[in-house]
Amino acid sequence: MIALLIFGFLIFIHELGHYLFARLFHVTIREFAIGMGPKLFTKVSGKTGIAYSLRALPIGGFVSMVGEDGESEDPNAFHRKPVWQRILITVAGASMNVLVGVLVMGFLVMSQDMLPSTTIAKFQEPAAVEESVSGEEGESPAKVVSTEEAGLRVGDTILKVGPARVHIANELVYEVMRRGWEPLDITVRRNGETIVIPQVQFPTFYDSGTLFGNVDFYVLGEEVNPASVLKHSFFRAASTIKMIWESLYDMITGRYGMESVSGPVGVTEALGEAASEGTENLIYLAVVISMNLGIMNLLPFPALDGGRLLFQLIELVRRKPVKPEVEGMVHFTGLVLLMILFVVITFKDIMNLI
Repeated sequence: MIALLIFGFLIFIHELGHYLFARLFHVTIREFAIGMGPKLFTKVSGKTGIAYSLRALPIGGFVSMVGEDGESEDPNAFHRKPVWQRILITVAGASMNVLVGVLVMGFLVMSQDMLPSTTIAKFQEPAAVEESVSGEEGESPAKVVSTEEAGLRVGDTILKVGPARVHIANELVYEVMRRGWEPLDITVRRNGETIVIPQVQFPTFYDSGTLFGNVDFYVLGEEVNPASVLKHSFFRAASTIKMIWESLYDMITGRYGMESVSGPVGVTEALGEAASEGTENLIYLAVVISMNLGIMNLLPFPALDGGRLLFQLIELVRRKPVKPEVEGMVHFTGLVLLMILFVVITFKDIMNLI
């Protein structure tokens, strides 16, 4: 139930973005729907004629606009609006998902008693490190080492992990996980000086067949004040967006396999686990899903918002639109491919549960 509510809210936010900008530019709207498939409930506005619907399958939603997928004589049809207005309507859904994610991230930061920094407070005991890097069943720890022996010291403020600049603990942990499976140069501030500690090897562990680095120390906390809240909110949101893009890159390049990809079933399971661990974990996972939904929707793939945006940008450059039948066929093909991928990932998630 919690997963359905979260999915429904995120879909509503996404479609609300399209809807608000379509109304702003006076586009004729037929229907605002949450869900797909048969209608469960519909109310038609007597003032605007827009149908507001709740549909049976909680796997999406849509704003049906006149002239969105073909020609129309309606002067307020989508395709008759200037291309810059159509671009704003197209990107508004994804932008709403990212914006809501950033705002909620800010509330999460403000709710904390202390904000974790990148300054080393103390190192973990070897037993704790070994337990934290133990793999799943059938996977042994790749390496249990000590970064203290590699040259890190209590009081060091870590500035860079390899080439990546870090400002807060969330960035530090993420960069170590992604890059720390191999030795890295670590830049720190120590006693007012900036020094580089070469080739630091972090403990490593396997997860879903992929090797990750692991932080083996605790960090100091920062006081919660307006400046620290703004700093942590910005960099947590930026780090989350970066994580989504880099995860996509790592999947394309083969670092992550299909076992790391989840559909609605897998995400629902993850949300259930997060809910059992506490409200904060659940809200953070919902934030990540919201940002992920927004960013993935802007990928230039047919049938996604990014695919439509690509055609609009081509029109902006060519100063004339691509033939509607050509664009429609491309989007239809993309939709079929997405549905096939959806079925494959859902089947994989169900088999993992079994």
